Amino acid sequence: MISVSRLLCGAKYFGDSLRYKADSGAQRHGAAAAHGPVVVWNMTKACNLRCLHCYAGSDEQVTQDQLTNTEAKKFIDQLADFKVPVLLFSGGEPLTREDFFNLAAYAGQSGLRTTLSTNGTLISPAVAKDLKKLGVSYVGISLDGIGADNDRFRGHKGAFDAALAGIRACRAIEQRVGLRFTINRHNYRQMPDIFRLIREEDIPRVCFYHLVYSGRGSDIRADDLSHDETRAALDLILEQTKDFHRRGLAKEILTVDNHADGIYIYLSLLRSDPERAARVRELLQMNGGNRSGIAIGAVDWAGNVYPDQFTRTHVLGNVMARPFSAIWQDTGHPIMGGLKERKPLLSGRCASCRWLSMCNGNFRARAEAVYGDFWAPDPACYLTDEEIAP
Repeated sequence: MISVSRLLCGAKYFGDSLRYKADSGAQRHGAAAAHGPVVVWNMTKACNLRCLHCYAGSDEQVTQDQLTNTEAKKFIDQLADFKVPVLLFSGGEPLTREDFFNLAAYAGQSGLRTTLSTNGTLISPAVAKDLKKLGVSYVGISLDGIGADNDRFRGHKGAFDAALAGIRACRAIEQRVGLRFTINRHNYRQMPDIFRLIREEDIPRVCFYHLVYSGRGSDIRADDLSHDETRAALDLILEQTKDFHRRGLAKEILTVDNHADGIYIYLSLLRSDPERAARVRELLQMNGGNRSGIAIGAVDWAGNVYPDQFTRTHVLGNVMARPFSAIWQDTGHPIMGGLKERKPLLSGRCASCRWLSMCNGNFRARAEAVYGDFWAPDPACYLTDEEIAP
């Protein structure tokens, strides 16, 4: 994640303590010293929607290999023992799992900080109260457009209204909530409307995701933005973030899954505010860029471990066969070992890029999807050859 709010305006939020510490980029097995990674747990493949870009390929069916409640609690114990700083419940739609609240309560009692990634359509006022009572620290609700545009993308009429009702239910009781928006060619022109929604509904946080070509996201790869369109989208995000800050509105704005964003912000500030640019460069060097396989990992409904939630082509192990910590620290696996020391393995533009220490090769899943080579350049890097030249 790139905290646009932190880089542009100096605003600080919880996640920044994991992203921008002096030793963040030096870690090999976790998000911070003496900690494991942030873990995204796709606790079920089942979902009540059918989104065009779903990296998990979710549908309405509960798979037979889904961890049982007892197995899931053993897995949660493993994460607590490894001092994982955040457990993010995801899916599918995690709220379709009948024992969700039981497992969320167990995770909280185990000392884990929990967050929830959801489509929001199942969050009634009662559900919102239960989430807050359990101490879920943040609820991220996905919206990929306004009204019918969101519904088309999510494969269900009425999804926008239901998700907005979920946001309002959380806001009504001060359960921390925010938006998740995956940028693509069909919705990026609605980004001004998304910012308007943030203002009107007083939503404190938004994550703008770049499209990753994984699961059903591979099927809509052609719908990704061009490099010029991506730069225009980033310009809008920067403009709106600064506007919120000028008006004294506390809004945490982040971009996700494209570490070229940090460099783009730095280069923009270099022209307009060199002093701030110098501080941004320090923060980006602290962070070290993409940390899949290091500071963030994923586990699916069957207990399979992946370098991140989108890199589904490489299973690192299964938590029912080996503890998560053992899998995560096993550098004998070529992908896991490679991700922890990836710079010598990267090829093409990435290998010679002057910003490699701040980007770390960007997103490997996209490179593999397009070129069939895990270590190839990320095709979504929109920086020009002149901007990355040594």
